[in-house]
Amino acid sequence: MSRIKHRAPRTAATALTGALALTAALAAGQTGGAGSAAAAETRGAALPYTTYEAENGTTDAPAVGPDRTYLTPASEASGRKAVTLQETGSYVEFTLTQATNALNLRYSIPDSADGRGQDATLSVYADGTALTDLHLTSRYSWVYGQYPYTNNPSDGSGHRFFDETRALLGRTLPAGTVLRLQKDAADTAASYTIDLLEAEEAPAAAGMPSDYVSATDLGVTPDDGQDDTAALNDALARAKNDGKGLWLPAGTYTISDHVNLSGVALRGAGQWHTVLRGTGLKGGLYGQGGTSSVQDLMIDGDNTVRDDAGGQAAIEGDFGTGSVIKNVWIQHTKVGLWINAPTTGLHASDLRIRDTYADGVNLHGAVRNTVVSNSSIRGTGDDALAMWSDGGAATDNAFRGNTVQLPLLANGAAVYGGSGNSVEDNTITDTVTSAAGIAVSTRFGEPFSGTTTVARNTLARTGSYEPNWNAKLGALWVYADTSDITTPVVLSDNDVLDSTYSGLLVSYQKQVADLRVDHLKIDKAGHYGIEINAAGAGTFSGTTVTGAATGGLDLAGGFTVTRGAGNSGW
Repeated sequence: MSRIKHRAPRTAATALTGALALTAALAAGQTGGAGSAAAAETRGAALPYTTYEAENGTTDAPAVGPDRTYLTPASEASGRKAVTLQETGSYVEFTLTQATNALNLRYSIPDSADGRGQDATLSVYADGTALTDLHLTSRYSWVYGQYPYTNNPSDGSGHRFFDETRALLGRTLPAGTVLRLQKDAADTAASYTIDLLEAEEAPAAAGMPSDYVSATDLGVTPDDGQDDTAALNDALARAKNDGKGLWLPAGTYTISDHVNLSGVALRGAGQWHTVLRGTGLKGGLYGQGGTSSVQDLMIDGDNTVRDDAGGQAAIEGDFGTGSVIKNVWIQHTKVGLWINAPTTGLHASDLRIRDTYADGVNLHGAVRNTVVSNSSIRGTGDDALAMWSDGGAATDNAFRGNTVQLPLLANGAAVYGGSGNSVEDNTITDTVTSAAGIAVSTRFGEPFSGTTTVARNTLARTGSYEPNWNAKLGALWVYADTSDITTPVVLSDNDVLDSTYSGLLVSYQKQVADLRVDHLKIDKAGHYGIEINAAGAGTFSGTTVTGAATGGLDLAGGFTVTRGAGNSGW
């Protein structure tokens, strides 16, 4: 498969002038060397919402799935299951277990005949009383043809079925409320495939903190439909010059190009209240060096197809030393975070990245000591989380404690070269095509130059078929492609559950010289438990395989296995 990673412009770091004490203190408390951390109490992100899977609700509608066949709606649904409301009066309902004033729905409706998308409503009831309808669209779902895909239905192979919509209810529903999603007569889509509902108690819009100045006092006007890009750039420059951060009150700010950050703090009233709204393929935050912070807002793009030449990421560029990105919701952009060298010590946390057309997060080039943690990444069009040593070695970075769901193409997490990087304490589920749950690979970028650690991750229903290669990719995939992997790859305390194909795949062109596997649990695999087709050597201890359809081990390519204690099933 030909896959071109998005290449953001390289911008020289600028000197920090008038650095904000607040930003520096925040960075000092949340950043620093990444390295490999002690085991977390739980795996995956601690998220503020409760998830209700449609197939577990009460419904009179037909089920979708389970099915992992590419180009079927079930293959892109959480748990590979959903329900479809087709008839007027059809419903799915849930009993809320927590108080709720905000909803986020993952759904699919049919596309329009011209591929430009159609809009529809879906009715919502609480204990039989009608609430505000949810507004749905197919504009940001449904792509066609071959990679990187089009909006033309005549190209066939339709997929990217699901999108998400959110709404504040204007009231709080107590625990125990029966919340119903129903197709009423005024809900005009031919069908509504419901994957899941997330419900939470969203906080009220926050007020302006000290040491900030309001954007509205510096000539920026939200909610007027006018382009705010130039006004925001001017306001940021003025705030920085005065030693202040820039505060974005609740509202929607339209942006058509980069909003530039160089040693400044940008903060909104909350993910549910302050929205930067992109236009066309553009509109996002661009780091130009210095220590910056971005917090408490949403970036909602207007991308409808992937465009590597013309599109912009939600947040990209050089973030200097010790920057912070926190509590940011990103949707409908080409990429979520595209972080360039020489960024060092960035901490990105508590993110929601949904429905991007390419990567969720990419640490690109010689990014160092950067952590992405406690974030939810779902429905990406390329790797959900990637470290790409392109033009320089990504070093001592970590993807830690994240929840990754349904990357529609490529891997849940991938490390392409570099030194001292780690993928730890994540949960990764339901990869769709051309994908592993976690890949350690020399397919892209520079060779590995130090230890790579994959520890304490849970992978469920991962691995997938790669149609361009006629290849069955494993849940864990160590892939020596363009160069040997000569430095240690440590796979420790990982659980692989219900893998679509092999639980662990080691391949292919070159050698994997020093693989170290300890306490790997493989429970149910559609192919082998462990499949190795490479030169090299590895040690295995505490590695157990149960329920592998084809057998516990397939060994080829001259690879030498050294068995320690505690292995079974292979």
